[in-house]
Amino acid sequence: MVKHGGGFYLLQLHVLSLCIAAGTAWSATLSADFYEKTCPNALPTIKRVVVDAVKQEPRMGASLLRLHFHDCFVNGCDASILLDSTSSFDSEKDAVPNKNSVRGFSVIDRIKSEVDKACGSPVVSCADILAVAARDSVVALGGPTWKVQLGRRDSTSASKSQAEADLPSPFMDLSELKSNFKKQGLSTKDLVALSGGHVIGVARCVTFKNRIYNETNIDSVFARERRSTCPANGGDGNLAPLDQTANTFDTRYFSNLVKRRGLLHSDQVLYNGGETDSLVKKYSTNSGAFGQDFANSMIKMGNMKPLTGKKGQIRVDCKRVN
Repeated sequence: MVKHGGGFYLLQLHVLSLCIAAGTAWSATLSADFYEKTCPNALPTIKRVVVDAVKQEPRMGASLLRLHFHDCFVNGCDASILLDSTSSFDSEKDAVPNKNSVRGFSVIDRIKSEVDKACGSPVVSCADILAVAARDSVVALGGPTWKVQLGRRDSTSASKSQAEADLPSPFMDLSELKSNFKKQGLSTKDLVALSGGHVIGVARCVTFKNRIYNETNIDSVFARERRSTCPANGGDGNLAPLDQTANTFDTRYFSNLVKRRGLLHSDQVLYNGGETDSLVKKYSTNSGAFGQDFANSMIKMGNMKPLTGKKGQIRVDCKRVN
């Protein structure tokens, strides 16, 4: 048996090299039970704070989900979006897609404080808190659950310019969205499933004004309804629900697209005579399929380029580097 030990070791190395070649080495060190021994109370504590925050303000669920998404799309899921500006870098909070738009930072700070208290020391990263809070928010609003892979560490810098280059825009066409997601290693199926995050939340008038006044692939009654709170001039910060059940994780978003009632340009392009029409149609009538695909795509997105091992740090304060 000993003689074969070297051969088995070489086989392990070969398997590892295949994993690296396939681009899976990043997620190899993440695991669902990462905090089982160091802080078994971590996940229940995060869930408790999230449930309370969403109960106080249902919209917060969508905000926490979006924070995780906007974090992962900029240099991976490393909590860079939480950092305030310093003399070394400009905060991603001030990037065009985020400014006056991303929110929920006080809830993340509260979670961090409660988790560190429960653990006795700062062992849970801000990046992991974002990932778990996103999952717990979806569940709190009636959506699917999934096992969040854990073990991310926090970045020591942020990039406003990278955020402006990499975050998808509400004005993108389908080809632009596909390229944007492909750059992150996400498929067209991931694009449609993750866009389903818009089954909850609201959008600012400035992001859909052009659609409701100038686009033709829109239901006329719906356009008229939205114009009532989003004037052609001014009112840019006025809010409108992304679908009629903005605080419930359902499939209404997709059935709206089939009826040409998507609020954002980037929503409606998913159902506009292109290759994603069939998937939108499927999700509009099959909540089980949507829930499963959304959960799978969230896991895939959450595993994008995490800092692990000795890379990065575990921030004591999510807003600043240690």
